[in-house]
Amino acid sequence: MLALVLLSLQAGPAWTTLFDGKTAAGWVEVTGKAFPAKSWAVEDGCLRALVVEGGFQDIRTVETFRNFELEFEWKIEAGGNSGVKYLIEKVDEWKARTGEGMNARGRGPEYQLIDDEVNADSKGHPEKQTASLYGKLARTGGRPRVAGEFNVSRIVVRNGHVEHWLNGEKALEYDGTLVRESPIVLQNHHSGVWFRGIRVRRLE
Repeated sequence: MLALVLLSLQAGPAWTTLFDGKTAAGWVEVTGKAFPAKSWAVEDGCLRALVVEGGFQDIRTVETFRNFELEFEWKIEAGGNSGVKYLIEKVDEWKARTGEGMNARGRGPEYQLIDDEVNADSKGHPEKQTASLYGKLARTGGRPRVAGEFNVSRIVVRNGHVEHWLNGEKALEYDGTLVRESPIVLQNHHSGVWFRGIRVRRLE
């Protein structure tokens, strides 16, 4: 009996799957509208951001989180740019420059996903490369795989302390983030990007 109790304590909080690999259940457009099937698709067991003319939108979880550990697999097209955002501060919506429809984006700390080798936004800007805290902190560990290959990433948020992990290595950590209840946001940055194996556990 004691062994079972110890095993339970070691296991920690239970993981919850956020994407079933078959449907968009549990995900909506970042402003709360219905899942934007024009700019996202469920394809080959992945959530895929589509490159479309007209509006393209971020998506978010229906559920919200405060202290959590998020794990996800992702790959990006050559030259692509995307990100995963958390502790969302606000949401913007604006008319698309070309075509019809609206763009919609969540604003908050961003775990950057990008083709470091090709995308001009990352070259010479370590704070804008894969696993960085976009625009603020460069990664100090972990290496992304080449565009088109899946990576494994992890974000840990606990009482204002945040860690980014990439392919089994800690990429960075920082303190002082404002603690708030927030959905998880996947970014459509007008680039092809694929997400799978998305799961989370609460750390309260």
